[in-house]
Formats: sequence, C-alpha cells, structure tokens
Amino acid sequence: MQKNIMTLERHFLEQQRKFPLARGEFTKLLTEIGFAAKVISREVNRAGLGNILGDAGVVNIQGEEVKKLDLMAQKMLVSTMDHLGILCGMASEEEDTFIEIPDSFPTGSYALNMDPLDGSSNIDVNVSIGTIFSIHRKISDCPRGDAADCLQAGSKQVAAGYVLYGSSTMLIYTSGHGVYGFTLDPCLGEFLLSHEAIRIPGRGRYYSINEGYADRWFPWTRNYINHAKKPPEAGGRGMSLRYVGSLVADFHRNLFTGGIFIYPGDTRADKGKLRLLFEAAPLAFVAEQAGGRATDGRVNIMDIQPENLHQRTPLIIGSADDVDDALRFIREETNETSHVR
Repeated sequence: MQKNIMTLERHFLEQQRKFPLARGEFTKLLTEIGFAAKVISREVNRAGLGNILGDAGVVNIQGEEVKKLDLMAQKMLVSTMDHLGILCGMASEEEDTFIEIPDSFPTGSYALNMDPLDGSSNIDVNVSIGTIFSIHRKISDCPRGDAADCLQAGSKQVAAGYVLYGSSTMLIYTSGHGVYGFTLDPCLGEFLLSHEAIRIPGRGRYYSINEGYADRWFPWTRNYINHAKKPPEAGGRGMSLRYVGSLVADFHRNLFTGGIFIYPGDTRADKGKLRLLFEAAPLAFVAEQAGGRATDGRVNIMDIQPENLHQRTPLIIGSADDVDDALRFIREETNETSHVR
C-alpha cells in the first residue's frame, strides 16, 4: 500500500501552517480551483462521447472561434468561484471585460485571472490542452472590486499555475515557495502530490516555436533558431524542435526536460500574440520559481505593468541559459538600443 499520500488539499493546509501569513480563504481558493479542474478534466476526457466538440458559433475578443469546451470550462470556473466569498472579481481570456461577483454573493480579498482552456485549436484532435490561472490580492478601493484588481504586474501574483489535460491530468502551481506538481488519480478522484520542488534544467534539448511563421520573423529570431538547431560541431546547440501548439503542453515539457519556448513579435504582430495576464505572467511565475526565466525580449515578463485585460506580449520562456542565449541574439541585432519586437 502506498504510504504518505499527500492530497492537494492537505498540501495547501500544510503550506498554510508553514507560512503564517497564508490565510484559510487562500487555501480554499486553490482547493476550489483543483475541484473545477477535476470537472473540466472529466469533460475533456469524455468530449468525443458527448456533443461538446467543435465550434460554439461565437468569436471571442481575440477574434478567435470559441470552442464548445472553451465555454464549458469558462462556465465551470466562474460558477465554482463566484459564490465563495473569496474573490472580488475575475478576468478571463473568453470575456471582454472584468467579471463581477453577483450582488447576491459576498466578495473577498483576491482576484482571479484565467485562461479556461488553453490550446483550443487542438481540442477536436485530442491533443493536450490546459487551464492557466493567476491570483492577485485585491488593491482597488471599490468595495466589490474592479478591473484594477486584475490589472497587476506578474510580480504581484500570490499564486499561479496550470492544469494539463493529457495522458494524465496534472496541476502545477507556485505560491512563491517553489513549484509543486499534482497528478489526478482517477480512481480516488484526488490530485496527489507527484512532483515536489520542481526545477527546470539550466539548459535543455528542445526549442519550441511555430516555424510556419518563419517568413515573418525578425532577423534575431531567425539567427537564434539557426544557432539552436545547428550541430555543436558547427558551433550551435544541436537542439531539436518540439512544438505542440498548446502553450501549456510545450511549457510543461520544457519545465521538466529543459528548453525554450518562443512566441516572438514579428512583422505582422510586433507586440506578439500571447496574452500577458492569462498566459505569459502566470507561466513566468512558475518558470522563475523553478529556476527559469521569462522575458518579452526587453524586460522580464513579471515586471510588465498591464494596461488592459487583453494585452498581448512576445514571450521567451524556459531554461535560464537558453533564454540568455536568445537575449544575446536580440542584443546583437539591436545593439541594445532599438525596439526589438
């Protein structure tokens, strides 16, 4: 029989005891995110058996077709979190504006940012997808919260993480005291601690980028990728391309094996495509807590003060030495003075 089983809820409670500033409502919030993830995981795993594959017939603020599973995940997270009395509000990739807590429910001292189902383009072909979340403390003077509570720099996050729905369902999170991984045991219906004190290798074997956009790249991107895949005997790194197309899946692999994920600005979208609040900042917190780095090419992702809920950003994230290599190519191109996006 397996001994010392550590469930997600027990882990949060023990962390609360270790760090006296942690509060019970914060533990409850994280536990409820875990519950919502279980429900989403169940629906994702049975998607082919129900009428929840395909487009929902609507377009989100990003101009993207919304999938039926997107809407399910969004509804599940909001309905799980809005009545707890812990949140002052939420923001989501799938919603244009700040999500207020209904007047019939009490509010609390935290705000939640989320990408309910990252990797939507892969839903219908059974490729790994995920949920990304980020938690901030309430800072606004509005009694029931407003968008300012969600519009905070990544350095102000009190917790962040993601859930990967793949061959197994895993929840990875940090609250600023290391990175922990939990795997969902389908028999017990519980997330169990499976990876403690996760550290990303200083260098990795893989680079992740959409090479289909190579004709749009700025020179530094092209030069760095050529260097990354060139064999060591020719002065390169000898890295291999791995690109799933779901950010959480590509990041998850590199978190454990080492490597770099790049979604750069390019000639068509110099400000990048990924969402700062819902994708880049939460994963940057995880990366930094695991010993990695995350940058937009000029500054650390965690230091960017967002100006709007759906702000986009370039993203270079992963093993610290690999990210530093990419930044070297940026500096060489820009001579440390010009705009690099």
